Amino acid sequence: MSDPSSPATWRRLPRGIWALGFVSMFMDISSEMIHGLLPVYLVAVLGTSALTVGIIEGLAEATAAATKVFSGVLSDRLGRRKLLATVGYAMAALTKPVFPLAPAIEWLVAARFVDRVGKGIRGAPRDALVADIAPPALRGAAYGLRQALDTTGAFVGPLLAIALMAATANDFVVVFWIAVLPAFLAVVTLVLGVEEPARRAGDGVAAAPPLGGARALGTSFWRVTALAAVLMIARVGEPFLVLRAQGLGLPFALAPAVLVAMNVVYALAAFPAGALADRVDHRRLLALGLVVLVAADLCLAAADGFMTAAAGIVLWGLHMALTQGLLAALVANAAPAALRGTAFGLFNLASGAALLAGGIGAGALWDQLGGAGAFAAGAVLACIALAGLLVLPPPVAAR
Repeated sequence: MSDPSSPATWRRLPRGIWALGFVSMFMDISSEMIHGLLPVYLVAVLGTSALTVGIIEGLAEATAAATKVFSGVLSDRLGRRKLLATVGYAMAALTKPVFPLAPAIEWLVAARFVDRVGKGIRGAPRDALVADIAPPALRGAAYGLRQALDTTGAFVGPLLAIALMAATANDFVVVFWIAVLPAFLAVVTLVLGVEEPARRAGDGVAAAPPLGGARALGTSFWRVTALAAVLMIARVGEPFLVLRAQGLGLPFALAPAVLVAMNVVYALAAFPAGALADRVDHRRLLALGLVVLVAADLCLAAADGFMTAAAGIVLWGLHMALTQGLLAALVANAAPAALRGTAFGLFNLASGAALLAGGIGAGALWDQLGGAGAFAAGAVLACIALAGLLVLPPPVAAR
């Protein structure tokens, strides 16, 4: 058996998959440069409260999750996934200059809202476009590569922000202006580097009314979505990784290093894990990802020093690599070709709602039981997801 992460596998992936990966990477670099500093900028420079920051972020993410459903349905009905993805990325890029120019918080709130609407518009059509472009035998590798490049942007962005803040004596505005460049580069790469394949005769165009296609997605899709929802609730949430590390002695100034470390592991392992998914039983690989999550939660729950917490953070990144691209491939395989946009929209909505519920539950447990209790509860929920995976019948690929 050949190495799933070998250059031969990379070369077999279509150019459009690579282009979509770099689009995600460039936009993530831009977004993380801004969003990694935005809470501090809002509180320290503009004088807003932490509650206001939380409300802004909550509304923004809820908007993105809701928009994904309708953009996915629309991409199925129009058969124009690239067009919708381009609109979404362009909206996000056009909001970036608002951050350095904003004279008041209302401008920042509006820019953050439009940015998340753009994310919602592009998400489901982009994920469905990956499935349309990639050969079925390489879908795991395709989603793994896109996720690896996306996650590379997620740690390069904060690193650039930290370096630029040091180089400019904490000049937020200069950093925000520099962040504009990769956002527009993402749009140019999408327009010039991705060619949408023509619909096959058997695929058709979804004619169901909005959300009516949900009934045609089949039980395999809904099993994958239900399992993913339990998994998302089990993930205590990345902000709590930072809080746990800080509570165990990590200096406040190095707090962003937690997410950098997690995303480095995630980025390095995502493509090999995605390529491996094309060669082994999907349920076994997903089960391995859940076992790794349990191990990560137990490390973080039992940690009495930063080194044990660091092991949990590394395992957390490995878990993300093993599961995120695989879940996307499972959705693509379970959904009919003409309803992939709808499928990814509903999947993302369910995942977003589960993440919100998990975050609220983790916060409540944290207040009552501390970090150890919150991560211990996450381990229990991950075990429940693992049990469900072993009991449920395997998903059946749609045509």
